[in-house]
Amino acid sequence: MLEPGHNSQMTAPAERVIVLPEANSGLPLRGDFERMARKRFQRGQLILRGRRHPVWVGRWREDVIRDGKIERVHMCETLGTKTDYPTRKLAQRALEDRLSTINNVSYRPRPVAKFSEFAARWQKIVLTQHKPSTQPPIRSQLRKHLIPKLGGLAMKDLTGELMQSFVSDCELSPKTVRNLVATLRIMWNSAKAWGYVGHDPFGSLVLPDWDAPEQPSFSAENIKRIIAAAEPPYDTVFWLVAQTGIRRGEVCGLDVGHVDLTSREIVVKRSRSGRRITDTKSRKPRIFSNSPRLADRLSSFVMERNPDEPLFLSAEGKRLHPENLVKRKLKPLLKQLGLEGGLHAFRHGNATAQDRLQTPMKVRQQRLGHVSPGTTMGYTHLIGDDDRRLVEQLDDLFCPDEHKEILCATVRKSEEKALTPNTQGLTVQ
Repeated sequence: MLEPGHNSQMTAPAERVIVLPEANSGLPLRGDFERMARKRFQRGQLILRGRRHPVWVGRWREDVIRDGKIERVHMCETLGTKTDYPTRKLAQRALEDRLSTINNVSYRPRPVAKFSEFAARWQKIVLTQHKPSTQPPIRSQLRKHLIPKLGGLAMKDLTGELMQSFVSDCELSPKTVRNLVATLRIMWNSAKAWGYVGHDPFGSLVLPDWDAPEQPSFSAENIKRIIAAAEPPYDTVFWLVAQTGIRRGEVCGLDVGHVDLTSREIVVKRSRSGRRITDTKSRKPRIFSNSPRLADRLSSFVMERNPDEPLFLSAEGKRLHPENLVKRKLKPLLKQLGLEGGLHAFRHGNATAQDRLQTPMKVRQQRLGHVSPGTTMGYTHLIGDDDRRLVEQLDDLFCPDEHKEILCATVRKSEEKALTPNTQGLTVQ
């Protein structure tokens, strides 16, 4: 006896399918194999399951691609509760909506994979094309957070509701959660392009609020103290970073040939990340003019040296490493001087000094390597002297006349209980 809602199509013998050699070879599917006619129109099978909390379950058949081969598999999905769809006709409409994509004439089988399987393939053929400095943190995100939480789920099952649950259950800082979602968005672009998914689970995603902390910024006086207390060649390194505002990887990627003593210019076009020398963050070279005094100091690092040699060398005669430059040289020096920050605080100090000198925004963007003026303004910090000068000017505008007597209404202590809403704000004597 057939159960309610049974569809005879579900028990019909499987149709004969012609499979070309490409389907069994593991090679990408192409040609006539992709253009094969779809299976006949499906209405699926609708089942009501459960007694205390009945739910409508839909079943159908769907073509999927596994390991380069098309397989016809049974699909089963909960459509909703009996409360959501009180009648069978309403539930049938929900099932028809679910099958509309499969019954569409343009439908093609999609590859299926769990998130962990897709992540492994994505890391192999996509992540390796990103900058070397980008790869380690993303691999760490996948290994520590994303794969343990989402690895066992199929890509098609990663819905907006599931993503929101993932964000809500993350016991991590708001910044880390936002970084994880940013990585998922990048991966999702590849998943859509490769046909694994056709939906967007990030459209209505609500992320936790995150207030960016105030970034340290070295004042001109503190920069002078740091340079004076640093030993060679690090005093010159800090001087160069403070004057140009270049990043720590960029100063470690400088070669002798990047310095032109005749025109007093320095070209920043490479950056060191770990053991590799890569392009700069903006992927465009930036040219800086140097002051006569800094150019004179750099001449001792350039004269009679090969243009391909690193401009600055460590005590071991090797190119400076960004991490070691900060941890082994700058941090102990800052602790000695009682200052907080890192090499990035020189960039913020440089941006603030340019703002104080009323440097045009276009020049400031080019020197700092920023695409957006908003990013450049985020590097600008309020100067105490400027703030005090502004307050004095505002005081000249708004200060009341000194000769006028300022009266304050009072009430006696004995009448304190007599205060009413109309007398609030009176001073009790």
